[in-house]
Amino acid sequence: VGWMGEKTGKILTEFLRFYEDQYGVALFNSMRHEIEGTGLPQAQLLWRKVPLEERIIFSGNLFQYQEDNKKWRNRFSLVPHNYGLVLYENKVAYERQIPPRAVINSAGYKILTSLDQYLELVGNSLPGTTPKSGSAPILKCPTQFPLILWHPSARHYYFCMMTEAEQDKWQAVLQDCVRHCNNGIPEDSKVEGPAFTDAIRMYRQSKELYGTWEMLCGNEVQILSNLVMEELGPELKAELVPRLKGKPQERQRQWIQISDAVYRMVYEQAKARFEAVLSKLQLARPAMEAVIRTDMDQIITSKEHLASKIRASILPKAEVCVRNHVQPYIPSILEALMVPTSQGFTEVRDVFFKEVTDMNLNVINEGGIDKLGEYMEKLSQLAYHPLKMHSCYEKMEPLRLDGLQQRFDVSSMSVFKQRAQIHMREQMDNAVYTFETLLHQELGKGPTKEELCKSIQRILERVLKKYDYDSSTVRKRFFREALLQITIPFLLKKLAPTCKSELSRFQELIFEDFARFILVENTYEEVVLQTVMKDILQAVKEAAVQRKHNLYRDSVVMHNSDPNLHLLAEGVPIDWGEEYGDSGAGGGDPGAQEAAPLSEKRRRAKQVVSVVQDEDAGLPFEAAPEPPSPSSPDSVTELRGLLTRDLQAESPPLAGPLLNGAPVQESPQPGLAPEATSPPASPLRQLPSEKLVGLEPSKPSDQETGEQVSSPGSRPPIHTTTEDSAGVQTEF
Repeated sequence: VGWMGEKTGKILTEFLRFYEDQYGVALFNSMRHEIEGTGLPQAQLLWRKVPLEERIIFSGNLFQYQEDNKKWRNRFSLVPHNYGLVLYENKVAYERQIPPRAVINSAGYKILTSLDQYLELVGNSLPGTTPKSGSAPILKCPTQFPLILWHPSARHYYFCMMTEAEQDKWQAVLQDCVRHCNNGIPEDSKVEGPAFTDAIRMYRQSKELYGTWEMLCGNEVQILSNLVMEELGPELKAELVPRLKGKPQERQRQWIQISDAVYRMVYEQAKARFEAVLSKLQLARPAMEAVIRTDMDQIITSKEHLASKIRASILPKAEVCVRNHVQPYIPSILEALMVPTSQGFTEVRDVFFKEVTDMNLNVINEGGIDKLGEYMEKLSQLAYHPLKMHSCYEKMEPLRLDGLQQRFDVSSMSVFKQRAQIHMREQMDNAVYTFETLLHQELGKGPTKEELCKSIQRILERVLKKYDYDSSTVRKRFFREALLQITIPFLLKKLAPTCKSELSRFQELIFEDFARFILVENTYEEVVLQTVMKDILQAVKEAAVQRKHNLYRDSVVMHNSDPNLHLLAEGVPIDWGEEYGDSGAGGGDPGAQEAAPLSEKRRRAKQVVSVVQDEDAGLPFEAAPEPPSPSSPDSVTELRGLLTRDLQAESPPLAGPLLNGAPVQESPQPGLAPEATSPPASPLRQLPSEKLVGLEPSKPSDQETGEQVSSPGSRPPIHTTTEDSAGVQTEF
């Protein structure tokens, strides 16, 4: 234990020096961007600002394997809005507010659906302990439908279901948890987030580790723990594995327990050290901001002078490297990214179209406006429905780079898949929320059932048009960032032998007072990024004019024809169940509902959980809405986000992070699980594939609903309609 604690402390000390260096650079970049940043095109869709609180995304019973007594036990399990899987002794324990047995933060976990997969991973993590054929494995599952949460360092969780349908359902739910938890560093953290991810990258590069890193998952403390375990793990294995006794299965079990215990120790040490350094930096921040404000122009001039000298030295080498080793492969990488992404965003559009159309038919055929609150309550949660969104997410699974993955040292494509899926969820929720807002405004006019149905159709077409435009912008940004994330580490590694040794001589060009805000290493990386950025921008631009990708050209600007739309979203969030629902749908007298005390709201939330199991009965689910996508600039001046964002979270920071499986100290509020730690986000953004329009959904033309698409200058809009091989009309 002594040497492990010492080694952990040494790694953390070294990393935190990188973090302190990057903090000043990130603060300067953030303040400069505030002044100079032009931002992205105006988004057409609205985004939710207020989380839909006290919702349960999913709940039900799971059989869990208890390692202490080697028995399977039925557990009442639920997923609250923060996506921490909460396990209770049983449903009665939940209803009586007895603390849960565990809250699992699934950042960095893999979900396995077969025992063979699990045994292979366990065997690979501890070579030489594969049991002889025919001998009992480390784990036996009482059914054919296991779900195992596997982590390279932390403890594992074993569940099983009675049917394949239940397994599929819970797999979709747990994948949602992993996806959300992997996205743990909030995107609205403009200083701490970029400083942290840059520091991680710089630290690993100092160890000659380039390329993507699959364990950039979770919040800062989780990522930092993964970083320590990456270095500590091999030494731990060499030291302890020869001492393990017993049969292969027993040695495997011992190793999993030891690794988890070390991970917990590392986590606690990392948490204390990181929080101490962060507090110190936040105290120093006002003084640093004062210097930046006073000397902004001089700092910029100094940085540009440094960049020009570095450019003169390394640009010829960098350009040759880009021309020979990167440029020829950009189109192939882009195509590999675009096809599944396009299909995913098309599926989002189709699912949204289908759900709204079904609702409209229900309004016509059943109960009319009286049932609208109930329908809209379900629709408002569409983006967070694990099963209804699954068809969108699974489109990303075929994403492969084939031979290019090894060439560019991409350890895993999961980071790109998850980032695209996060964008899909955001765009779905934006479309749903915009539809809700416009429909709510329409209801103020007191329409008849027939008028309402026509209005719903009209609003749907209007929202689809906005979705097409926004999703094109999001996908192009995702492609640019993904291409940077794949190519920049490769370039830096390729150039390191000839360029890195020259960097120290540039240090003298930085004025001492500005040394906290300008680093030679960061400026060098920006110069390298410039060399490849123009090729990436050109490739994405060319892709935007290919009809099959359904992307708007960069020159096409959709002028916001709804000047009051964003004002509509400033009001109180719509509660469909209370405002329009009947008593059976949780509605009733709106005045009485508004006055309902918090305890009554919690009681209702608890009732929701009790109706869960059946998909047909409707899953009570929901999650905190995502903040708006941060601007991701095309210009080279905004590098830090593009280079760093190996996994930055959209989720809001969650209070009181808990280590995986840690016992909960306080009794949770009814209807709410204790906050679990939230992880960092994937490094990418995504684009569409073959057809963004569905087979049935109509795609309104650019001229409908008064929205104009115009090119810069006085030229008329480009507007052509063609048919692809499937005979589907596609517009650009």
